[in-house]
Amino acid sequence: MGKAKNPSTPNYKKYGVPLYGSAWAPSVIINDSPQRLDRKPEADEVSVDGSKPSPPSPTYLVFSGGGGEGRSGIPNSLLLAEFDFASNSLCDMPRKYTLDILADIGMLDCKPVDASIDPNVKIVPGLGEPLQDPKRYQRLVGVFKLGTGADLPYRMAVHPGGEGLICSLPKSCKWFQWDEIKTEEVHKQGLKLSEKVLTHLEDVGQQLALTFNNDGSMLAVGGEVQDGNLRVFKWPSMEYVLSEAQAHSTVKDLDFSPDGKFLVSLGSGGPGRVWDLTSSTITASLPRENDEAFGFCRFSQTNDKNQVLYITSARDEGACIVTWNTTTWKKLGSKKIVRDVISAFSVSADGQFLAVGTIHGDIVIVNSASMQVQAVVRKAHLGFVTTMRFSQDSRALVSASMDSSARVTVIKEMKKNGFSLRIIIFIVIVGIAVYFMMAMGGIIPQVQFRFRPMVKVDDDAR
Repeated sequence: MGKAKNPSTPNYKKYGVPLYGSAWAPSVIINDSPQRLDRKPEADEVSVDGSKPSPPSPTYLVFSGGGGEGRSGIPNSLLLAEFDFASNSLCDMPRKYTLDILADIGMLDCKPVDASIDPNVKIVPGLGEPLQDPKRYQRLVGVFKLGTGADLPYRMAVHPGGEGLICSLPKSCKWFQWDEIKTEEVHKQGLKLSEKVLTHLEDVGQQLALTFNNDGSMLAVGGEVQDGNLRVFKWPSMEYVLSEAQAHSTVKDLDFSPDGKFLVSLGSGGPGRVWDLTSSTITASLPRENDEAFGFCRFSQTNDKNQVLYITSARDEGACIVTWNTTTWKKLGSKKIVRDVISAFSVSADGQFLAVGTIHGDIVIVNSASMQVQAVVRKAHLGFVTTMRFSQDSRALVSASMDSSARVTVIKEMKKNGFSLRIIIFIVIVGIAVYFMMAMGGIIPQVQFRFRPMVKVDDDAR
């Protein structure tokens, strides 16, 4: 289990704005984009055929957030940052590239500071000499930020095919495209506001839920109290598949089934609803108990390729994950996970893990087969968790918070030839027992060992 600890590990970073949305950039935009030009291959990096291998593709994360429409001074923006799996670091730029750049420009012996400028220094226009080579510093700025003015980018959904992402602003939804940023030394990804206008999502009020289906051919959005509508479109034509006024008083969450035939919607009250997208009608209602309030919904697949639906619920005794049969739409079971309110929820693409974030900043990872807690990161964030997403390959989980922090938790399955401390202790105890039984002339029992893979969270905050 995790220990309470102030997060200060490489996989944790603060971006200066409250964060409400997070996503992994599709691998298609990474594989199609040019690689970092300043990256120097190691001398011993040689492939099987003797040629120099291409550098590893970067992993990009997208975040949305800001200070809203008030005069807080906190900007509203979309952020695009890299995560380096090799060093388990969420940073402006992977450590190796940063060291290479510092060595190139003769700044390897420089020490980091908390602030990039002395707060007592007054900046006056026209005073002082301009930098002779500003690019030496620009190369070290690795996080891309796209300002959205007075509009807070609250929720977002990334198109799985790499076309771009849709973002929910206070009054409308906007479409953003990936944009390559090229300098003399670096190629990296950026974002830009698209010229594409989403006419059906103009002046519709705040949309609290946005999601694409698995193949990116449909988009579903749901609004808050002022709107309350559920809309499903064909993508990219934006033809209506479903438009239901007041589907819920407020649409809190949406998710498509893996085969794209169904959509589940949850509201601020009342039952959940299952929509048949072939007929554009309600096919089932998901009742809740009297003391129960639904929070988030996610479809997944079991090991035998059957679809299953998970819904988080808040009850008097704590927060639970409810499992539903997707044929009969009946409850299969309910498992209490935490005592705190669940503020974020995600399911891994391979269906093996469920993850919840709490209002106290904890992250809890659950084994979907046994519904047992596998790992806990206490105080992963200092504020409540607002968003979390598993990567497409299920290797890692990104989470973010209103405290402006983002964290990537890498999940590894220990190899069968690796031993945990509990297994070692068990073997020692069995060995001692066998020894005494042999000494006493007893019959040695036949002990059958069966090792179960253990899940390891690659996080210094455990």
